[in-house]
Amino acid sequence: MNTAVKPIKVPTEWDRRGLPGWTYHSKALFDLERREVFLTHWQVAGHVNDIPAPGDWLSFDLLGERALVMRGRDEQVRAFHNLCRHRGARLADGAQGHCKGAMVCPFHGWVYNLDGTLRGPARPESFGDMDRSDFGLKPVEMEIWNGFIFLRFESGPQPGVSELLRPFEADFAGYRAGDLLPAEIRWSGETVLPVNWKSVRDVDNEGYHVAMAHPALQDLYGRSYRDIAYPGGISHSIAEFGDQPGRLWSVRQYLKLSPVHDWLPERLRRSWTYYGLFPNTVIAFTPEGAQYYQDIPLGLNETRLTGRLYRRAHETREQRAARYLAYRIDRETSYEDQQLSIWSNESMKSSAFEDFHLSDLEFGVKAHHDCLRHVLPVVKLEEEPEDGEIGIHNENMRRALKKRE
Repeated sequence: MNTAVKPIKVPTEWDRRGLPGWTYHSKALFDLERREVFLTHWQVAGHVNDIPAPGDWLSFDLLGERALVMRGRDEQVRAFHNLCRHRGARLADGAQGHCKGAMVCPFHGWVYNLDGTLRGPARPESFGDMDRSDFGLKPVEMEIWNGFIFLRFESGPQPGVSELLRPFEADFAGYRAGDLLPAEIRWSGETVLPVNWKSVRDVDNEGYHVAMAHPALQDLYGRSYRDIAYPGGISHSIAEFGDQPGRLWSVRQYLKLSPVHDWLPERLRRSWTYYGLFPNTVIAFTPEGAQYYQDIPLGLNETRLTGRLYRRAHETREQRAARYLAYRIDRETSYEDQQLSIWSNESMKSSAFEDFHLSDLEFGVKAHHDCLRHVLPVVKLEEEPEDGEIGIHNENMRRALKKRE
């Protein structure tokens, strides 16, 4: 992978503590995370090939905000707030769909063109002197990178996606990410967990637990798994598999069927790779296909795991079977991680929990926590401030840090 951005080197001596336990069950902090972490950082909403035809649309909801991504008659993909400019009704209901020629509000029948402009309200004479150009759908910041659609509801500290993910440009181009097509099966881990979103990230951000907790992954690629953290909250995890026979049925059959794709760069032909984006998104590739997955917080102790699966065009039967087997292995891994996330989240409320003590193999957790400390310096406090004061403490600490810089 050619990149001018150097990975973070794990220092010989470093603070092995993680975030304090209170940060996982503080309602005031969660409200701060909503405003300053989730709404101001990039989220993946889908892939351009999820909406191939004019009138195709995707929706994306996040903590009270809702977006509508739609392909126009001019083939352009645009993102808008998914609300009618009349009374704020949800224009599109569901994960994705198609509208013929226009988007019609189900509440009062206002009609919007596929480029977001208002075609007209129902009963226009009842609105007096109304300039339709003032009532188009409100845009949401969007960037398309290697086919993936990224959204951000408010401006924030992250640079543009193409700049942020530049270290991975060669890999995504090598995988031909822009040509991916939606798979016929749903993402394997779609569920809601009774946990804080950070507990899910803590499990997913390290490979130290693979040998113990994920028998299929250990059978597939063993100790080859490694995590690499980069500045700016991006990460790269990679594992290679060889010609070993495999002990478990899914792994054995996958290794037997997974073809070597000559068009892939050699370093990616026998690899599973994962690309993380702070705060909550991972895009993953196998030689047969790809997926992205996210941990979408619904509340302080409720997190929705979601994502989408993608395939290659013109699959052979062998390639399709290998992709399905990879899906089976990943599905079991997701179920195993879900239980670990629940146990981890429970521990944060225990009086016996003192702190993390992280391994060098868990440096990815440290890197993620450092991103949160940078955006929300208040999480550096060992004890939760009094109710209503977290925002004040955070702003004061942020100003003090800027002065020292």
